[in-house]
Amino acid sequence: MSSVQTAILFPGQGAQATGMGRRLAEASSDIMELWKKAESVCGQPLREIYWESNDSTLMAETRTLQPALTVVNFALFLSCADRFTPVAAAGHSLGEFAALAAAKVLPFDKVLELVTLRGQLMADADPDHEGSMMAVIRLPLDALEDAVKSVADETGMMVRVANKNTPLQVVISGHKKALEAVYEGLKGNSARAKFFPLAVSGAFHTPMMAEANAEFVKLLDRQDWQRAIFPVYSNVNGEPLTEGNYIRNAMRRQMTSSVQWVDTIVNMWKNGVRRWIEFGPQGVTSRMVRPTLSAADVADGSYSTLHIANIDSVKAFEG
Repeated sequence: MSSVQTAILFPGQGAQATGMGRRLAEASSDIMELWKKAESVCGQPLREIYWESNDSTLMAETRTLQPALTVVNFALFLSCADRFTPVAAAGHSLGEFAALAAAKVLPFDKVLELVTLRGQLMADADPDHEGSMMAVIRLPLDALEDAVKSVADETGMMVRVANKNTPLQVVISGHKKALEAVYEGLKGNSARAKFFPLAVSGAFHTPMMAEANAEFVKLLDRQDWQRAIFPVYSNVNGEPLTEGNYIRNAMRRQMTSSVQWVDTIVNMWKNGVRRWIEFGPQGVTSRMVRPTLSAADVADGSYSTLHIANIDSVKAFEG
C-alpha cells in the first residue's frame, strides 16, 4: 500500500454517463443492492434510465441523477476501500454527500434519503424557469467577478460566481437575463474565453435556492451526524471539517453557497495531500487538480491523480 497522503474526490452533476456503474453492480450483489435501495427510496427506475437509455436529457434530470450518481460514486469507493487509507475527502456539490458516507459521517441509506429529497427540491425550486447556470472558461476570475458584481448592481437581479472549479474554469449562476448580461459584457474581452450554458433546472448555489434549502434543512437536522473518520473538506469554505455538528452546519448552507473547489484543493495540498483519487464516471474533479495547483504556485509537481471509473479500474487499483 502507498504511504503517500491520499485524498478522495467525488464528482457532482454533469459527471453522469450511459451505463455508469452497471458492470460493477452486475459483479457484486452488495453493489446491486445499493441500486435497488436507491430505486426504492426515490421511486424511479434508475437502472433502466442510466443503463438502458442513451437519452442525455433524461439522464441529466436532477430528480434521478442525484441518487444514481451518488450510488455510482460510493460504490466505486467501497469497492477499493480495503486497499488504502485516505486522509481526507471532498465532493463537488452533489459529490459531497458521497464524501460524507465515505467518512462515515452518515450511513449510506440516510445519504440516499438526503440526495433524493435534494434532487426533488432542486428540480422544483424554479417553476417559472427564471434561473440557470453558465460555465466560463479561460477568463481571469477577477474580470468575471467584476462583471458579475456590475450586472447585479445595475439590474438588481441575482447573479454570482457559483463554482470556483479552477482559476480558469468557473460557473456563474442566477437569473437568465443577468447571465446574458454578463456574457454580453465579457464576450469580447478575450479571444480564448468560452461561455457554455448548462442544462440545469435552476440557479443552483445561489439564494434562489433558499426556499428549497429551508425544506431540505429540516431533513438534515433530523440526522445523527457522527465525527468523520477523516476530514471532509467543505464546499462552503474549502476547509477540513471533522466534528459532525460542524459538518452539518456547513451542509445547511451548501445548496445556497458557492462551491469553493479551488480552496479545497489548495488547502489539501497545504495540509500534506500528495495524491488525489477520484471515484466517479468521468474524471471531472481529478482533472481540476493540476491547473489549480499550477496557478496557485504551491506545487512542485510531486503529486499524482488517479481516476477510478469502472470495474476495470477497480480491479487494477493497488492502493
